[in-house]
Amino acid sequence: MGILDLSRRNLMGRFGDLARAPRVLFGGAAHAHDHALDAEWLATAGVEGGFAPVMLGADYAATQVKAGAQRLHWVEPNPDGRTAIAVARRPGTMAVLFECRSGAVLATFEPGEGRVFSGHGRFIEGGRRFLAVEIERASGQGVVTRRVVEADFAIEAEWASAGIGPHDMLPADGALVVANGGVEPHTPEAVGAEVAGASVARLDPQTGEVRSVAELGEDLESLSLRHLASGPDGLTVIAAQDLLADGMARPLVYAVEGEGLRAFDAPDEEWRGLRTYVGSVAVDASGAFVAAASPRGNRVAVWKRDGRFLGSLTLVDGCGLAPTRQGGQFLATSGLGEVALIAADEEGVGVVARRSGGPRFDNHAVLAAG
Repeated sequence: MGILDLSRRNLMGRFGDLARAPRVLFGGAAHAHDHALDAEWLATAGVEGGFAPVMLGADYAATQVKAGAQRLHWVEPNPDGRTAIAVARRPGTMAVLFECRSGAVLATFEPGEGRVFSGHGRFIEGGRRFLAVEIERASGQGVVTRRVVEADFAIEAEWASAGIGPHDMLPADGALVVANGGVEPHTPEAVGAEVAGASVARLDPQTGEVRSVAELGEDLESLSLRHLASGPDGLTVIAAQDLLADGMARPLVYAVEGEGLRAFDAPDEEWRGLRTYVGSVAVDASGAFVAAASPRGNRVAVWKRDGRFLGSLTLVDGCGLAPTRQGGQFLATSGLGEVALIAADEEGVGVVARRSGGPRFDNHAVLAAG
């Protein structure tokens, strides 16, 4: 099967029937080294025989953990640096805790009854708890579950996400920020739809009480608010995807500020160049720069934290984005197996290193715990 046949949408269909035997979720021999991998980043990728978490070293080389029969979307590193959780994308019903050194599956868990995972989750309390985003199959209403890691990920609390179709969530600025995407673009439900019904909710991280819900204005109601990222000083940004392909230049990146949203700035041709779709967003290690990737637009765009546009560059089918440990830098990955190191400063952006020949990277990359 060729690369074009393994698009992200095709992968979701191909790996949508999830394995039910938890301890054999990843089949075949482990490809991870027996010694510590010294991983700088974590990602997921399409590989021969399935789909797998992968480790990226400081030289950008990718090491496959093990192949599995489902589309794992986001990989969340445990603050202890030893383990990580890969969460299946909607309509997935499996999350996997694996050991980063060997790739061994340590535990699996499923969403609540009648629900599916959205592909994202976060460790909290130093790795003792895990927050997962779940969606009611019947209604599309969102649920955030808080799970106890040492109790086999048992749910100890769950709260409404204050919206439909939640996709991403993270703790930031003393609150739990949830991106309620509403109607998901490029799905059967989106055919003919013009209003996404998206919102950003801020919940109390202890009780789940809704502190605020921010929505976009009528001229932006076709946007689905989907991916979140935060910086070291509390900056939180959210990226959007548009239900409409009408040629309008709608902003697709926003800062979450208090109870509202602030649109980032860019020339109209730059917004159009993203082709209605931002698949990943990241804040650099200094908190000074924000990057967004569009696999449909084959480009990565970069802004200053205040929303001032700096520039964009080409990365064919590029979607995964993560900060490096150095300010002003981002790692970007593509579905064609390319890894690029992107540098930004006050004058603009550029690629300073590349490596090709890797696996078919999926939507996200994340900086490993260090």
